[in-house]
Amino acid sequence: MSIPTIPSYSMPTSDTFPDQKVNWVLEPKRAVFLIHDMQAYFLRFYDAESDLIKSLKQHLAAIKAYCHANGIPVVYTAQPKDQKPEDRALLNDMWGSGLNDFPELQKVVEELTPDEQDTVLVKWRYSAFHRSELEELMKTWGRDQLLIGGVYAHIGCMITAADAFMRDIQPFMIGDALADFSEEEHRQALVYTGGRTGRVISTNDVLLATDIPAVGFHYDQLKAQVLAFLDDEDIQEFDANEELIDYGLDSIQIMSLVSKWKEQGINVSFQELASAATLNGWWDLIQSKKELAA
Repeated sequence: MSIPTIPSYSMPTSDTFPDQKVNWVLEPKRAVFLIHDMQAYFLRFYDAESDLIKSLKQHLAAIKAYCHANGIPVVYTAQPKDQKPEDRALLNDMWGSGLNDFPELQKVVEELTPDEQDTVLVKWRYSAFHRSELEELMKTWGRDQLLIGGVYAHIGCMITAADAFMRDIQPFMIGDALADFSEEEHRQALVYTGGRTGRVISTNDVLLATDIPAVGFHYDQLKAQVLAFLDDEDIQEFDANEELIDYGLDSIQIMSLVSKWKEQGINVSFQELASAATLNGWWDLIQSKKELAA
């Protein structure tokens, strides 16, 4: 009746995402980022050292850093550790006592600990909107797009996306920032969301989204955009003073950043970036450009 041990599988990549029904464009000024149920209890069923869970945590952390740097509200859901029978209700029939038996595992995993500016909502049912202030908060913030990442893709994440759709909120499921009971169920969630209730995008799509003016461009955003191109192993060993080409960053990726930054009013050339070579070098270059334009 409880959640079974979950075998690892390969995190889906953007080139394997399903066909999309809608062509909504993520606009940071309209978005809220939901980190869904990333509590120690729900992660205990995975191998913490698996590539799947490492990628999940790294991608969510990168998106969170991007959101903080760009004024995008970050919201968490977390189930309480002392749920009364009348509150838990049918969940007992489906999943047993859940967190009630493991109160020490109620906290969000350490790598994604909520910060002071983040909002943590109590989670009661599959949908993050049920018995919560999520919709009211989004209206207060003037936001109508919801980025969704976390666990489990085909349960709470998918149902939350469907509920958002029915509230005229555009849901964006981040396909490589989710985990599930199996790769099959993970992909089922992407197929259903992409075909019926929302849009499936990648971590990289989020980190390269641009409607933020140059004045709001921060170091954390730059770092998040660069890390989006790197392998998970390189991310773990990343040094901002090492040459980016040594981490596998290629000319096509650099040119994509040049184009994105130009849209934000940051005018740097490929040659200038090649000369600056490191992340910190790039930041110094961007800062000098902003000072000249001031």
